[in-house]
Amino acid sequence: MKILDRYILITFLKTFVSVFIILMFIFVLQTIWLYISELAGKDLDVWIVLKFLWYVSPRLIPLVLPLTILVTSLMVFGSFAEKYEFAAMKSTGISLQRAMGSVIGFIVLLAITAFFFANNVIPYSEYKWQNLRRNISQFQPSMVISEGQFSQIGDMFNIKVEEKSGDRDQYLKDVVIHKKNEARPNGNFTVIIADNGELASEEGSNTLSLILKKGNYYEDIQTSNPAKQTGDPFAKSYFDEYAINIDLTELNAKDIDKENDLNNQNMYNISELRIEIDSLSDTYSKDIHAYTKNMYYRSGLEKLKENKIDESAKPPEINTILDIYNPTQQLQIVKLALNNIKGTLQTIDAKKVEFKAKTKRLNKTEIALHEKYALGVACIILFFVGAPLGAIIRKGGMGLPMVVAILLFLTYHFIGIFAKNSAEDGTMAPFIASWLSTGIMLPLSIWLTYRATTDQGIFDFDNFMQRIGRLFRLKRKK
Repeated sequence: MKILDRYILITFLKTFVSVFIILMFIFVLQTIWLYISELAGKDLDVWIVLKFLWYVSPRLIPLVLPLTILVTSLMVFGSFAEKYEFAAMKSTGISLQRAMGSVIGFIVLLAITAFFFANNVIPYSEYKWQNLRRNISQFQPSMVISEGQFSQIGDMFNIKVEEKSGDRDQYLKDVVIHKKNEARPNGNFTVIIADNGELASEEGSNTLSLILKKGNYYEDIQTSNPAKQTGDPFAKSYFDEYAINIDLTELNAKDIDKENDLNNQNMYNISELRIEIDSLSDTYSKDIHAYTKNMYYRSGLEKLKENKIDESAKPPEINTILDIYNPTQQLQIVKLALNNIKGTLQTIDAKKVEFKAKTKRLNKTEIALHEKYALGVACIILFFVGAPLGAIIRKGGMGLPMVVAILLFLTYHFIGIFAKNSAEDGTMAPFIASWLSTGIMLPLSIWLTYRATTDQGIFDFDNFMQRIGRLFRLKRKK
C-alpha cells in the first residue's frame, strides 16, 4: 500500500471510529429513554441493565452504520478539499477515484461484514433482548398489571384495573378479577369486582396480598347433575373488604436468563426467513381457497346445479319463487334470507381482519429478508453520496458536513419508514419498499460522483444565468 493510500485510509478510519462511538452512544441513550419504564423501579442490578443495553445495541447498527459512513465521508473528504490536498493530488495526476481507492476497499469489506452481521448477530441479539425484556417484566407484579386490559398473575388469576396510583403503583381502581377453578381450569367460573384494591407484600415473601374493598363476588356453581346444571346455578355475595393471596414463587425466582418461546421475523436469518415466507404463503393460499370454497357451498349454488328446475313445467303466472308460498311463509323466507346474509357479512368482516393480519405478517417477513441485503448495499451507496459531496462543498469538521449528512440521512430514513409502513398493509410490494430509499440514493451518488470527478459544483449558477440570458435574447429577436 502506498503512502498516500495509507494516509487517506488511516484518516478515514480514525474519523469513522470516533463518529461511530458518538452516534452509538446517542442512539443507546435514546433507547434507554424509550424503555426507561421497563427498567426503572424494579431494583435491577447494574449487570442486568448493561446486559439489556448489550443485547439492544446490535439492532441499532442498521441505523448507526449508514449514518456513520455518510458523516465520515463528508467530514474527511470535505477536509481534504478544504485544505487543498485534493488539488495537490490532482496536480500530480491522481484523480478523485484513485484517491478514494483504499477507502472504497474498506467500505466494500465493511458492507460484506454488515451483511453477515445482520444475518447472524442481529437475529440472535433480538431473541436475547426480547427474552430479557419478558423476564424483567416479571420482577414486580405491579408492573405486570397493565391499565385497561387483563393481565395474568400466576396460573389462576386474570386481573384488569382501570387506573393505578401510588409510588409503587400499589393502589388499584375499578378492579375486575377472573379466577380459574382448580378442578376445571379451562373456564372462568369466578368473577370478582371491586371499587378499589391494594397490592401488599413483605420483602422477600413469595406471597402477594391483594386487598379488595367494596365489591361483589360471583361464582357459577358446577354440579355433576345435568338437570340441575341447566338452571345455571350461581352464588353472589357482597364484601366490604376481601383479601386474596397469590403465590409468586415463579415470579420471585427472577431467572433473568430463562429461555422463553419467542419468535418474530427479526429473530430469523436468511435461510429461516425463506422457509417462513414459503410456509406463510402456502398457509395463506390454502386459507383463502378453503374459505372461498366454504362460502360457495354456503350460498347453495352447488345444490341448485344438482337439482335443475324444468323451465317448461314452471307455470307462466309465477314470476318469482316466493309466489309459490302464502304471504306468511314469504315473510318467514325473507327474514331467514336476511339473517343468513347478515351472518355471512359478519363472517366476511371477521375473515377480512384475519387475512389482513396474515398479510401484514407475511409482508413484514419479506421486508426483513430484503433488509439484510439492503444494509450492505446502502453502506456503499451512502459512501458515494458523502465522499463526492464533501469534495464539492470543500468543508470539513463537525459543522456543515454534519448538518448536510443528517438531512440526507433523515431523507433516506423517512423514505424507508414510509415505504415499509405502506408495504405492511399491502399498498406497496415488500421488495420495492425495502429497496426504495437505497434506489433513490443510487442516482444521486452517481450524479455527485460525476460532478466531483469533473470538478463541477452541485449547481453552476453562472451557467444557469447565461442560459436564461440567451433565452431572453432569442425571444427579443423573434
